[in-house]
Amino acid sequence: MFAKKHTPILKGLYFLFKIQYIITFILTLKLYIINGFNMKFLDQIIIQVIAGNGGNGCISFRREKCVPKGGPDGGNGGDGGNIWLQANQDLNTLIDFRFKKIFQAPHGQHGMGKNRSGKKGEDLIINVPVGTKIINYQTNETISDLIHNKKKVLVAKGGWHGLGNTRFKSSINRTPRKMTMGSIGEKRDIKLILILIADVGTLGMPNSGKSTLVTSMSNAKTKIADYPFTTLNPILGSVNVINQEKFIIADIPGIIKGASNGFGLGTQFLQHLERCRILLHVIDIAVRKKTHIMDNIFIILNELKQYNIELYKTPIWFIFNKIDLLKKQDIKNITNMIRNEFGTTKKYYFISAMRKIGIKKLCFDIQTYLKKQKNSVY
Repeated sequence: MFAKKHTPILKGLYFLFKIQYIITFILTLKLYIINGFNMKFLDQIIIQVIAGNGGNGCISFRREKCVPKGGPDGGNGGDGGNIWLQANQDLNTLIDFRFKKIFQAPHGQHGMGKNRSGKKGEDLIINVPVGTKIINYQTNETISDLIHNKKKVLVAKGGWHGLGNTRFKSSINRTPRKMTMGSIGEKRDIKLILILIADVGTLGMPNSGKSTLVTSMSNAKTKIADYPFTTLNPILGSVNVINQEKFIIADIPGIIKGASNGFGLGTQFLQHLERCRILLHVIDIAVRKKTHIMDNIFIILNELKQYNIELYKTPIWFIFNKIDLLKKQDIKNITNMIRNEFGTTKKYYFISAMRKIGIKKLCFDIQTYLKKQKNSVY
């Protein structure tokens, strides 16, 4: 009787529970995609560095047979070890810092009798990928930007050594009972941000053909599939053009409308385009409604502008992909639409990344542009 009377209520509760379960599953899946699949790639981390303390000085007097009043012989302490960060081109992620975030250099040894100084603490060198920006977490001040291989920067200074009583002897103080303590080494929290070093970067909506374009242009082995967010981590590729000249191209995950508010994978990967000198905005033109082409262009430009106005000012070339799926008249209509909207302010190309149509000219023009820009700097 009770079951029949309350059946609609029980069904309603079961339905609500099922909806809640689905929502929880989707949110968990998103977190797993962002964190779980990216276990091999980490581009931001906060670590703590603690330099070694300086060793204390020693109070000691010479005690030897037949040597009365031998005088002071207390040695100085050793300096504490420094901590350095060094760029290493063999690394491409900060994943090594996920499980070890505290780094401490050895302390300096205390001074000893017979004028023996303490051993200096060994310096600790921490290797990071080339392109790592080092920021003081407390003050938000940029300490250094390691953009060259083997470049090294001091992030924590070791403590100064203490003085033994030998250093305080004088003509009026033959038996000094004075020494100094070693100073404490620096301790600070620093934020490491990895910004990949690339000449050219790609951006666009999911499934617009960015990964296919990078694969067809370079030696990068990107994942290509027919579902959104195939690319979950930034990928670098080297493009060889002519006369052994080459440039580096970066492929980042796709961006959707509202990415600046956390939709999709967000805009967290846009930081890897900050060093690029050209941005290739890849657009899928094989869509049913041609008005979607302009919509997709402005969505990406708007997200880029909201993320970083300086990045928005970077030269952007429109790459209209998948022309092998269109007729010549359709391509002509799209060309007219682009000219009416942007005029000659934007550079654009029509290509097929899958069939490598227009790829050679695109690579050549990119190399020419980069070379001219480099010559104008010097």
